[in-house]
Amino acid sequence: MCGIVGILGDRPVAPLLVEALRRLEYRGYDSAGIATLVDRRITRRRAEGKLINLEHRLAEAPLDGLVGIGHTRWATHGRPTEVNAHPHATDRVAVVHNGIIENYQALRDELAGLGHRFETETDTEIVVHLIHRYLDDQEPPVAATRRALARLEGAFALAILFAGEDDLMIGARRGSPLAVGYGDGEMYLGSDALALAPLTNRICYLEEGDWVEVHRGRAIVRDAAGTEVTRPIRQTATSGALIGKGGFKHFMLKEIFEQPTVIGDTLRPFVDPQALSLTLPPLPCDFATVPRVTAVACGTAYYAACVARYWFEQIARLPFDVDIASEFRYREAPLPAGGLTLVVSQSGETADTLAALRYAKGQGQTVVSIVNVPESTIARESDGVLPTHAGPEIGVASTKAFTTQLTVLACLAQVAARARGAVDPVRAAELVRALVQLPGLVAAVLNENDRVRAMAAVVAEARDVLYLGRGGAFPIALEGALKLKEISYIHAEGYAAGEMKHGPIALIDESVPVIVLAPRDAVFDKTVSNVQEVVARGGKVLAFSDRDGVARLADAAVDAIALPAVDPVVTPILYAVPVQLLAYHTAVLKGTDVDQPRNLAKSVTVE
Repeated sequence: MCGIVGILGDRPVAPLLVEALRRLEYRGYDSAGIATLVDRRITRRRAEGKLINLEHRLAEAPLDGLVGIGHTRWATHGRPTEVNAHPHATDRVAVVHNGIIENYQALRDELAGLGHRFETETDTEIVVHLIHRYLDDQEPPVAATRRALARLEGAFALAILFAGEDDLMIGARRGSPLAVGYGDGEMYLGSDALALAPLTNRICYLEEGDWVEVHRGRAIVRDAAGTEVTRPIRQTATSGALIGKGGFKHFMLKEIFEQPTVIGDTLRPFVDPQALSLTLPPLPCDFATVPRVTAVACGTAYYAACVARYWFEQIARLPFDVDIASEFRYREAPLPAGGLTLVVSQSGETADTLAALRYAKGQGQTVVSIVNVPESTIARESDGVLPTHAGPEIGVASTKAFTTQLTVLACLAQVAARARGAVDPVRAAELVRALVQLPGLVAAVLNENDRVRAMAAVVAEARDVLYLGRGGAFPIALEGALKLKEISYIHAEGYAAGEMKHGPIALIDESVPVIVLAPRDAVFDKTVSNVQEVVARGGKVLAFSDRDGVARLADAAVDAIALPAVDPVVTPILYAVPVQLLAYHTAVLKGTDVDQPRNLAKSVTVE
């Protein structure tokens, strides 16, 4: 989940490396550094903390050079200090690394026995010394790197620079993404296309096990066996213009307010609003005969899949399991013949989710992925892909990616329902109409921003917060609690409202705000009863419902915000928006770093 970049340029590369790292900082911001060739020698600048600290270091001590590599770090092995910051280097080779070298301790012991001295606590430093060792054996850089790669176990993306080699960089990937960019007389390496967007739109994505020898104007790609292979060069639509804050204080707030647009963009290829019909691209499965759907995801995407379970089982009458991807393959779940596995991921590179995908394929499942990056590894390894069209999401806490995932899953559940004859034409049209109305309804919720900001003042004073919901609102309660934890650092838990009396009610007193998501659906009256249980114990209820629901809760809630009344099928999507705003405004009041919360990174490419 670190960000790496490399440039073989025809102009000074240090400013270009820093700009590319700025676009990758969502991947990690514990430290940052660059290395360039100055008079054919490796020269580095590194700094602990965020990228701005590296920029200050470069202002004090600029770096020349037309060739360089850079890194923004999310720490795995070793504390986030300047000494542990990448690039790691000897006088002959420099390396930046995303991932984990699992056998680093054995290699470190071996190299130490040969007289190598280590300066850092990181696993990455052994890559530098291993390549250096083979260079000392009079191997040329490409051969030395190939020997070193064969010794490494684990997941990694690497960019490698060599002293004296001003027309050579080597990149390699195993389990972590890496792209090659083709420019006009320049060549690039990057963790993703977003890093390279201002430099080029011609991108080649390395496949699993590939490594690449990069020169100005050309790249030689080899597979894990060392055989030269051809990988397609794609025109990417990723644009640098998409990642400005657009006048908003934070990326997260901008991305929250982009949701009406991106939900509409996601629906547009699927929905005919005039005919109230819904058509997805051809999928590699027949829902009429699929015996069971298994969804796998991590974090916020997992909660999207939890919402989808209600839709698939209630609307399509199709059995639906949800698994946390990091547990799925270790559970060794038996999967039914003819089953469908849904893989949900914002980045399309999440290591645990990718491993779950491969397990499912090994079990003979058809795999359909729901991703925001159609060129990602998960998308490329799936049998079918449904894109979310959220655009680049820079804020670490997912917002628009989540609601567009929900939008696609709602469409998919409705297609499954039609295929299985579980809905009649009238209800099918009602469901599509609910989707068509969704962008406008989300815009209406965003008009309540000031009300939510006022509500956040109550939450910001709390040490513990509970979120309650029933039915499709239950996963949104889980997601609301996660958002609050991620960016405000307030302890929060989400519960099914009916489970409160089975333990969590013991936590409730006058100091604990209880956020209640109470759409007027089939279980609304039961939710109201749970609210009364909270009030009886002194809890402060903050509620979201529609106008009639707010009236019912008026005597119980210290504050309640009315949302539009909608078809129950889309209430989870609509109710996700105010809990995002609530977390955001609470974090702002707490003075935390909203876009880059501590200890987190956007794309989790290590287990």
